[in-house]
Amino acid sequence: MTFHIENVVETLQSVISKCDEFVPLHEPSFQGNEWMYVKECIDSGWVSSVGKYVNKFEEMLVDYTGVKHAVAVVNGTAALHVCLILAGVEPNDEVLVPALTFIATANAVTYCGAIPHFVDSSYETLGLDPVKLDLYLKEIGEQHKDGCYNKVTGRRIKAVLPMHTFGHPVDLDNLADVCLRYNIELVEDAAESLGSYYKGRHTGNWGKVAAVSFNGNKVVTTGGGGAILTNSDELGKLAKHITTTAKKPHPWAFDHDHIGFNYRMPNLNAALGCAQLEMLPKFIEQKRALTNLYANAFHRIKGVELFTEPSFAKSNYWLQVLILEEQYACEKENILKVTNDQGFMTRPVWKPLHEISMYEKCPKMNLEVVESLARRIINIPSSAGLAK
Repeated sequence: MTFHIENVVETLQSVISKCDEFVPLHEPSFQGNEWMYVKECIDSGWVSSVGKYVNKFEEMLVDYTGVKHAVAVVNGTAALHVCLILAGVEPNDEVLVPALTFIATANAVTYCGAIPHFVDSSYETLGLDPVKLDLYLKEIGEQHKDGCYNKVTGRRIKAVLPMHTFGHPVDLDNLADVCLRYNIELVEDAAESLGSYYKGRHTGNWGKVAAVSFNGNKVVTTGGGGAILTNSDELGKLAKHITTTAKKPHPWAFDHDHIGFNYRMPNLNAALGCAQLEMLPKFIEQKRALTNLYANAFHRIKGVELFTEPSFAKSNYWLQVLILEEQYACEKENILKVTNDQGFMTRPVWKPLHEISMYEKCPKMNLEVVESLARRIINIPSSAGLAK
């Protein structure tokens, strides 16, 4: 089938159940115990950051992901902020960040007084490319006793912050190897990858710490929320302490021993999250079934391809991704207009961060893959249970 914009609309119609209503990009699905758990919080009065569901939610995250510690917080950006602090990022450090990611990744670096340093992505994963990063660090990096330094800026490169784009894991083994050789901390931005596995192990287990998001548009939502994941007993304890204002335990006295943050997740949100986590295996099953339907349908259309998981991964397929061939990139805006006019919410990928005004002057490597993908990616409706 030749490439026509109408074919994209017809293919969406062939896959998605639609009853003359607008189809969102990704909406929450409440199929389980959400109302019962939230109502219990209201009935009992335990609605703030103290309550049984916060601890239960953290325990469920530990069981599901296989990490040793999970600390629930108010959102994914707060989780990223604390992760970078736990990794030792200090003012004037540089943190390697993929240029193709949501702006929260770079913002969290800035909250620490550090500088985002933008790196390129891989066509295989849509995330940070460790092979290119290795070659780049050979060129601009030099080792000092306290870590890797950027020869051009003179600043320490303290950490790398890969984001598992749309739920697809980056090549974690190769990236971990690069971090080890260059003495750079690995912090995973797993905001989009709850339910995704790299070589049979859940994302969030490779870095010193990792951040997860439970925003309203994620696979599992707590309304607004996030979590810090770590396999370090010390960092797990510290994460919980500083996200609760670093208050020293005492029956009534107010004393604090660290600059802390009021980042603790409320019990209401955690209750919603517990019910959502109970449904997560079903959500993943539904989203992977939708992927198969899309893949079969779009396979017939010339000039556009549905992105599928890397060979080493099992992805949650948070958002479904169409990639236009370069010759049809000029049609992206027309496709977005026509599909939205027809009642299907479609969106472009985020604007590359090195093109955003606050970050234009940040250090960066050659970003040819990021710039190519940004011209050609369209996200299409991806909600669990959407397929006919």
